[in-house]
Amino acid sequence: MSLVTMKDIAIYGAGGFGKTIACLINAINKVSPEWNHVGYFDDNLPVGYDNGYGKVLGGLACLNAYPKELCLVIAIGNPVTVKKIVDKIENENISFPNLISPDVKMLDEYTFRLGKGNLILFDCVIGCQVYIGDFNILNIGTYLGHDVRLGSYNSMMPAVRISGGVTVDSYNFFGVSSVVLQYKTIGNNVTVGANSVIARKTEDGCLYVGNPAKKFSI
Repeated sequence: MSLVTMKDIAIYGAGGFGKTIACLINAINKVSPEWNHVGYFDDNLPVGYDNGYGKVLGGLACLNAYPKELCLVIAIGNPVTVKKIVDKIENENISFPNLISPDVKMLDEYTFRLGKGNLILFDCVIGCQVYIGDFNILNIGTYLGHDVRLGSYNSMMPAVRISGGVTVDSYNFFGVSSVVLQYKTIGNNVTVGANSVIARKTEDGCLYVGNPAKKFSI
């Protein structure tokens, strides 16, 4: 009988979303034991703080000094903050896996392309010929339609709906239950408010709220 070798994994960010990611890891392990969750890294909480799913091991300095191979997922909702954290990680022992919930539905896994460091949570649906870059968050119940192109460092809160043929670049935040209609383009640094509907091409660096969504300067 072969023994399963589990990889050490840590979560950066010990807040509420960090707890959710610990639950995601547990759900993956119930299907196939892949991960040994060693704890959290967080610069805003003391070493030893226990959030109920693990203890804080230290901050960024401790992470950069970690002496052995470690997989890391970043449980931070703000995409710009995620990019800043990634840029400060200099430890060659650190790698960034994708975590995908076992119940995610992929309409065509053979045409699905995925970068690194992505989090795809429970009850998500991904259409055919979908391409996703690095360090994206698809929170619970997110839907990506056919031919969606998603760049890097985008955060989608629960129940976001991205229709077919949509292109999303990078550093964008989509609020709970927001919608992007088919074949629209989202550029960079766009914030879409909860329950808002994007019905036309957006402008970079702006906030969109309402149905149909109206533009506001940030």
